[in-house]
Amino acid sequence: MEMYRRLQFADLGDERGKLVVIEGESAIPFAIQRVFYIYGSDDTVVRGKHANLRSEFVLVNVAGSSKVMVTDGERKEVVSLDKPMEGLYLPRMVWKEMYDFSPDSILLVMASTHYDGEEYIRDFEEYRRIVSGEERDGKSSG
Repeated sequence: MEMYRRLQFADLGDERGKLVVIEGESAIPFAIQRVFYIYGSDDTVVRGKHANLRSEFVLVNVAGSSKVMVTDGERKEVVSLDKPMEGLYLPRMVWKEMYDFSPDSILLVMASTHYDGEEYIRDFEEYRRIVSGEERDGKSSG
């Protein structure tokens, strides 16, 4: 199972400044259905702490920096995000935790689906049971 993939976006800027374009189904591997961003967090805050049954995500720190811990229930890796021309693609069913936000961090998130709270798995032990092959009870735990 692919836990993540780094994406590089082209710098289309010129002498007037930087310009980065991110197009769904081109620069990222899905059609963008939802966009949100996280800001005003600090280095003590942990966001995410969930996996998604259907949604895929691309995360970009358009300002500042943050870290993302990703796990498939067995392997765990920490990815630093600090370049506005670099994205982090997270496929469905990857547990994610975003943290260590710099004071100026703006973490842009693009999702493949509209929000549906029923597809969120917010309990790590339930997530581990699901990815190890055990059946889900059909309810969201969060």
